[in-house]
Amino acid sequence: MRPPTTSVPTTSVPADPTLADLAPAQRLRRLELTVTRRLDGLLQGQLRGLLPGPGSELAGSREYRPGEDEVRRMDWAVTARTTVPHVREVDADRELTTWLLVDASPSMEYGTAELDKRELSVAAVAAVGFLTAGTGNRLGALVLGTDGLRRFPARSGRTHLLRLLRALLHAPRADVGAPPTGPDLAGAFTAVPRVAVRRGLVVVVSDFLDGLPDEDDAQPPWEPALRRLAARHQVLAVEITDPREWELPDVGLVTLVDPESGRCREVWTGDPELRRRYAGAAAAQRAQVARVLRRSGAGHLALRTDRDWTADIVRHVYAQRRLATASAATRGGVA
Repeated sequence: MRPPTTSVPTTSVPADPTLADLAPAQRLRRLELTVTRRLDGLLQGQLRGLLPGPGSELAGSREYRPGEDEVRRMDWAVTARTTVPHVREVDADRELTTWLLVDASPSMEYGTAELDKRELSVAAVAAVGFLTAGTGNRLGALVLGTDGLRRFPARSGRTHLLRLLRALLHAPRADVGAPPTGPDLAGAFTAVPRVAVRRGLVVVVSDFLDGLPDEDDAQPPWEPALRRLAARHQVLAVEITDPREWELPDVGLVTLVDPESGRCREVWTGDPELRRRYAGAAAAQRAQVARVLRRSGAGHLALRTDRDWTADIVRHVYAQRRLATASAATRGGVA
């Protein structure tokens, strides 16, 4: 089920201002301030090193080896619990390379709130970029549009991130019903390992509607590729939705347009039974996406255009921190 869009007259009507139209430089600066003030520091310590060695991320404990281990690395809590000297093992701090896969298909051009889905995806990219920015850390992106897959090489620095955000904001809007000429979401997942050769963080920003089957237990075509990607990298799936994709308002007769195929259908939204069935089907569809992402081993962050996206990111980070703390406590207990 694709997000519906209401038809508009063919006469020239001024478009509503978007995030790109209203002073782009000031909007990007405000977006940066929002991220750094409200979210900065919340993700610190969440990114594990990939190799064992000197660092700051606790990886567990092992028995003390006289003459080899430094006394300052003693794990006194485990030593007291086991009555056997133990030392802490930590993961090495390494430069982080983050790759973004941003869905810019026609279904992402939809929105009925302050931000549309495309603008919210830019905000999510900004949050990831500013929060993972650091000395030596690099950020690259693949943007999936109707004209193909556009690649932005992995580079470091604020200038590179702002250039990427401007490119996303100013990219041409996809035509409703225009046939795609490039790869689908499954093809985009397959292309990521070709650029992300080192293990790192992969963030996918999409509505995940591409090829989603009608059956709840069926496998979408992009699930196998996502599983292979999550087996090597830490994958975070950022799901973008709009309130009208969850429920229909009672606004009388409307014409709904599928942005991917261009198909139209007139719907009488005054029918309460129709609205109930629509809301049920939409909830089942989103639950299906969540199950597929969970089966694939990817983290799941759901953002909506009618909610405070910064608060949703904060809640997600705190939930991940609780899981990491519980996992560390379990490892310590086993040790």
